[in-house]
Amino acid sequence: MIFPERFSNLPAYAFPRLRALLDHLEPGGPVVHMTIGEPKHAFPDWVTDEIVAHAATFNRYPPNEGAPELLEAIAGWVERRYGVPVDADTEVMALNGTREGLYNSAMALCPETKNGEQPLILTPNPFYQVYAVAAISVGAEALFVPATDASGHLPDFAGLSEAQLQRTAVAYVCSPANPQGAVADRAYWEQLIGLAEKYDFKIFADECYSEIYRGEAPTGAIQVARDMGADPERVLIFHSLSKRSNLAGLRSGFVCGGPESIRRIKQLRSYSGAPLPLPLQMAAVKVWQDEEHVIENRRLYAEKFELADEIFAGIEGYQSPNAGFFLWLPVEDGEAATVKLWTETGVRVLPGAYLSRDADGENPGKGYIRAALVAPKTEVAEALVKLRDCLYGQE
Repeated sequence: MIFPERFSNLPAYAFPRLRALLDHLEPGGPVVHMTIGEPKHAFPDWVTDEIVAHAATFNRYPPNEGAPELLEAIAGWVERRYGVPVDADTEVMALNGTREGLYNSAMALCPETKNGEQPLILTPNPFYQVYAVAAISVGAEALFVPATDASGHLPDFAGLSEAQLQRTAVAYVCSPANPQGAVADRAYWEQLIGLAEKYDFKIFADECYSEIYRGEAPTGAIQVARDMGADPERVLIFHSLSKRSNLAGLRSGFVCGGPESIRRIKQLRSYSGAPLPLPLQMAAVKVWQDEEHVIENRRLYAEKFELADEIFAGIEGYQSPNAGFFLWLPVEDGEAATVKLWTETGVRVLPGAYLSRDADGENPGKGYIRAALVAPKTEVAEALVKLRDCLYGQE
């Protein structure tokens, strides 16, 4: 049998690995899932009404790059959120969730060579696994750049060598970061965009958690790029309604960037994409236009983070995240802590090493677990107390 070898060294995806680790063991109490970042807050009631109102369009092929109404709604949101006017026809494309865009944008935009060598795709470590698979798919080399406490839980791309930067074609950045909740400030974006301008690479800014924050709204890559007068093709941003609006199943996301980048992504998508059905696109129009439900969603998460700060007060190494909805908790060994927590309490978390990769003999996620604060407040509070007492309590 003939099979491609380029994917042969991929580790099992995080959640099959977790099932293999835990499912043969009995939980030590009522099961509480804190593993996957699947929002549990209510989405607006009128979303269902919008889908029903447009149900007759299920018999039509939807526009591949997004209905005009949806592209206009997205462009309007970008301008309101970041103060950057964008052209709905040429600078925005609707996505079937951002995973598709983060993958296919590398397929459409990463060159076969960079300065005569195999291109590098930079990814933070820990990272969203699609970044690495995109690199493999386009024949690039994925370079895993540590995003640790020492670097503010963001990758220090400026610390790479001249030779590495000369080979770089794409840099993925997740801000707010999954899993750590770190936020790239204006200075970080200015430095990275400056590097991208100097060494001629693209920045793929994965900003899916941008609307779940505490305090000030995170600075966006696109607004800094425009303020700097950077090449319009330099930065692409990726967003979705999954976290912002608790609509992971609606699969409404978008990519926004320079006209030539978007043209090339659209061209590839016309062959390989899977556009959203029109009733879902029409519902997404209204969701992108509404902010009231987003403010309420943010308030609910803020309450749970305040609870976490109280429960983990005094725990050495605990860092209260600025954004997102995960806790990135330090432990001696992530897998061992996950098994202990499951078998003694029934609380299910994810070992940090499942979200990162061994690089230069180190796995920056090994000494962490990730806990998602997506369940209702009372359930989260009970689970966090169990977690604290089990993993950080006195023996």
